[in-house]
Amino acid sequence: MTEALDRAAPDPSPGAGNRLRLMAVHAHPDDESSKGAATMARYAAEGVDVLVVTCTGGERGSILNPAMDRPEIEADIGRVRTEEMARAREILGVEQRWLGFVDSGFPEGDPPPPLPDGCFALEPLETAAEPLVRAVREFRPHVVLTYDEKGGYPHPDHVKCHEVSVEAFDAAGDPERYPGTGEPWQPLKLYYHMSFTKERMFALHDAMLGAGLESPYAEWLGRFSEDDAPPPWQVTTRVPCGDYFETRDRALLAHATQIDPNGFWFQVPLDLQREHWPTEDYHLARSLVDTEVPEDDLFAGVREKVFS
Repeated sequence: MTEALDRAAPDPSPGAGNRLRLMAVHAHPDDESSKGAATMARYAAEGVDVLVVTCTGGERGSILNPAMDRPEIEADIGRVRTEEMARAREILGVEQRWLGFVDSGFPEGDPPPPLPDGCFALEPLETAAEPLVRAVREFRPHVVLTYDEKGGYPHPDHVKCHEVSVEAFDAAGDPERYPGTGEPWQPLKLYYHMSFTKERMFALHDAMLGAGLESPYAEWLGRFSEDDAPPPWQVTTRVPCGDYFETRDRALLAHATQIDPNGFWFQVPLDLQREHWPTEDYHLARSLVDTEVPEDDLFAGVREKVFS
C-alpha cells in the first residue's frame, strides 16, 4: 500500500520555475541503465529535468563482458566505469551526480566474507545520507526513484541505497535535520523500481515462445512455485516508454565492462517488448499529493500542483 505522509505538501517550485524534476538514486554506474532508463529518457525528452545520483563508483565490480576482460581494464576499473557512466548519461539525456562512496562489492561464499572497511554499505546512515540530502535540497526533485527495502536484489550497496533514499526523502524537508546542507526541500512522491516482476517475465517468455524463439526467462520461471508468497510491493504505476527501449539499450551498451552485447539483456526483440510489455513499472511508496492507482505517470498529482 502507498504510504500517504501526514504533513502539508510544500510549494513544489519556489524560485525554480514550473519545470518538473525527477531524481533517480542508484547504487552503481550501470544501474541507471538497467532500471528505469527508458522512463528517464522519455521524461527528459519531454522537458523534465532528470538527475541520476550514483552512490558509488563501482570500483569493486567484476568485468562481465568477455570482450572487455583485459588486465589493464581490471587494474583501472574505477576510471573506466566513470567514463562509461559519462557516455550513458549523454545517451539518456540526463544529468548525473556522484555521491563519492566506495563500492562494497558483492560478498560470496558460505559464510560470506565480511565487507571491506570504508565501503558504502558500512557507512553510518547519517554519514551516507548527508550528501544525498544535500543533492535533494539543491536539485529539488518532485519525484524520487529508488530500490525497495531488499535492494531489488540483496546486494549490500542496493540495500544501503534504499536506506539513504528513504532517509533523504523524509529528512530533506525538515529544517532541523542535516544543517548546513541547503534550504529544506520536500519531494512529493517516492517510488520503488519493479523491474523484474513475475508477470513481466511470464509475458515476455510467452511472447518469445509464441514467436518460435528461445526464451531467456525459462530458467528463472522454473524457480517460481504456486506456493510462493506474493511480493511485498505491488506494481502501482506503469509508465509507457516503449519508444525509448532502444535508447535504454544503447545506454546499457555504454557500460561495456558490465554488459555483454550478446547476453541476456538483448535476447528479447524490441518489437516483442513493445507489443507485450511496453512499460517500466514502479511501486508508489510515499505520496504527499492526491493520486489514484493504478497510475501511468510518475507525476500524477504533481503536475496539478506545479502547473496550477
